[in-house]
Amino acid sequence: MDGVSFCIGRGEFFSLVGPSGCGKTTTLRLIAGFEEPTSGQVLLDGRSVEGMPAYRRDVSTVFQNYALFPHLTVARNVAFGLERRGQTGKASIAERVAKALDLVHLGGKESRLPHQISGGERQRVALARSLVLEPKVLLLDEPLSALDAKLRKEMRQELKSLQRRTGIAFLFVTHDQEEALSLSDRVAIMHRGLLEQVGTPPEVYRSPKTRFVAEFLGDVNWLRGAGVRPEAVRVSRTMPIAPERAAAAVVESQTFLGNCVHLHSKLDDGSLCVAEIAQRECDFQPGERVHLWWRAADEFRP
Repeated sequence: MDGVSFCIGRGEFFSLVGPSGCGKTTTLRLIAGFEEPTSGQVLLDGRSVEGMPAYRRDVSTVFQNYALFPHLTVARNVAFGLERRGQTGKASIAERVAKALDLVHLGGKESRLPHQISGGERQRVALARSLVLEPKVLLLDEPLSALDAKLRKEMRQELKSLQRRTGIAFLFVTHDQEEALSLSDRVAIMHRGLLEQVGTPPEVYRSPKTRFVAEFLGDVNWLRGAGVRPEAVRVSRTMPIAPERAAAAVVESQTFLGNCVHLHSKLDDGSLCVAEIAQRECDFQPGERVHLWWRAADEFRP
């Protein structure tokens, strides 16, 4: 890791995104207190937590594998952190556990064991176990990676809603760029231990500062020294009047993606271009000559 520095605001949903091995989980572990930095500082509310053990930091972590105790009920799993931190009074613990389980829509399942509930519900138990501690920052280490695609999308909305309702700052670590863009107030993109860019989802997607950021966050066409996203490219058989940017091309193939199609074409200069168009509008055939055009405002030059 080299000079990684960022600040998370109160109540902010902040995501660290990047490929495997880029340093995002190491960064999370440094904040959690599972590892100590060789240089620099970790500050919480402006105060250094250097040398402070993980259990004394006002943060809580949701792990990728949930780390639930298989022999404890849902309620006991959620209560574990409170008991370990010396929270006294069974009534007080029970009240906070019930509140946390209601937050994640698991009321009524307190007495079940982890193997008696679904994968999505186990993930909610892990969330409740962290939320019940009322941390200043909730650290989430790829918490949706074990779920199937449909459940992942459902849980994204649950996480966003949960963060808004609690007002707790979330630090979300993922390698899934779509997940980061759809959930976050701000996103930090990491690569080989470096922080490439920090910004809002629209900023990093539409105005990437480096070629790596541009390509990691989605498909991009490199045309005439500039980048343009497939969804910004239009395709027609006749040249539109006075387009800002245009190029002649030959259709090579198309990829069906449900409600849209990626049309792959080769420009006369040999460059390749992908255009994303509505499925109902795609009647182009391989070998057909077409015109591609886009707005200058849709280009970026990292």
